[in-house]
Amino acid sequence: MKEITQFQNQKILVLGLAKSGESAARLLTKLGAIVTVNDGKALEENQAAQSLLEEGIKVICGSHPLELLDEDFALMVKNPGIPYTNPMVARAMEKGIPVWTEVELAYLISEAPIVAITGSNGKTTTTTMIAEVLNAGGKPAHLSGNIGFPASSVAQNVTAEDTLVMELSSFQLMGIEAFKPQIAVITNLMASHLDYHGDFESYVAAKWQIQKNMTADDFIVLNANQELTKLWADQTQATVVPFSTKEQVDGAYLLDGVLYFKGEAIMPAAEIGVPGLHNVENALATIAVAKLSGIDGAIIRETLAYFGGVKHRLQYVDQINAITFYNDSKSTNILATQKALSGFDNGQVILIAGGLDRGNDFDELVPDLKGLKHMVILGESAPRMIKAAEMAGVPYTRAEEISDATRKAFNLADSGDTVLLSPANASWDMYANFEVRGDVFLNTVAQLKAEN
Repeated sequence: MKEITQFQNQKILVLGLAKSGESAARLLTKLGAIVTVNDGKALEENQAAQSLLEEGIKVICGSHPLELLDEDFALMVKNPGIPYTNPMVARAMEKGIPVWTEVELAYLISEAPIVAITGSNGKTTTTTMIAEVLNAGGKPAHLSGNIGFPASSVAQNVTAEDTLVMELSSFQLMGIEAFKPQIAVITNLMASHLDYHGDFESYVAAKWQIQKNMTADDFIVLNANQELTKLWADQTQATVVPFSTKEQVDGAYLLDGVLYFKGEAIMPAAEIGVPGLHNVENALATIAVAKLSGIDGAIIRETLAYFGGVKHRLQYVDQINAITFYNDSKSTNILATQKALSGFDNGQVILIAGGLDRGNDFDELVPDLKGLKHMVILGESAPRMIKAAEMAGVPYTRAEEISDATRKAFNLADSGDTVLLSPANASWDMYANFEVRGDVFLNTVAQLKAEN
């Protein structure tokens, strides 16, 4: 990692732990900072805080005392999920203390060039696709950021010969200052996280932070299917490379079932290893990054053809008696389920859906449900989901939880059918998160295979 001295003997407050906070505290200490960690979880229940305390780092747990900010801190590094309305963050900003997220630290120490990916949907799949293609092309890529690996940890171990491939959330991007990727990707933009940002315009502004320090020597890959991103083309210093499934653009595009980059045919869309038009978009963004990075088209084609998806994100699971199972537990909203269904023949799909009841109806999902072979419905939102099924004319069965739903779906399926878990709802009515929900599905499929 780069040897930087700007934090030596600087008093820095790390607000909130989790993986990113723990990583930031250790890195800053290594860089010579005088670090204080403040986390809301009580010390006796806080293993990360205990570990940092044992390493000699000052830790204050169990509350967020505003008087802590009376100390002369030069910087606050906050957990991305903590909103700027938080009293500690608001007070820091009032006092003129810079507030960063740890991805800024990763940028400052990284010897490797950065490919940064953000967007509302598809960013994890696209991030993973990009890393796999770069690795296959002989350019060692290291996943980091919102994908689950703290960027400030991964950045410590990369060299100038590597590439740091970072998935970035709007929350993380709000806390950058000098951060500058060599290539940036915005997969798409939909209304999301409005409870955090307040309105769509603020959410979009946070995403657009990704390019604020880029120059004409850098590239930003934008989705030309969206009018919003088209409008951005002349609002950045970076060189814009568009991708589109709807028109031929000066970048990556779909034409007559084939994916191209600037006139070079890369591969038929039908060969992509994961289904759905949204994954064609993800593949086009990946192709743009790969070609800008000098990867041969044949390597891109082979890698994307064998791409198996990301766990819980339209993940191919297995086949039992010619019945195929897909795990899309990450589909926690209507749009994600609409995208998942777009990749299948509805007449051969048994859809497992339902979960946390947030009070929204599913009327806009009805056109996408029409023609489904069957639905297995569960969770708090079941009454609303049943209403949508009835409006779409789809037969349905109730289930108690995911294991029950998976077995019922399997029994309803015939050879050639697909069982798709794509709930269109968050998991918190029954499971701690979508990963736990998806793991129950995976385990049940494994049990069914053993039984059959």
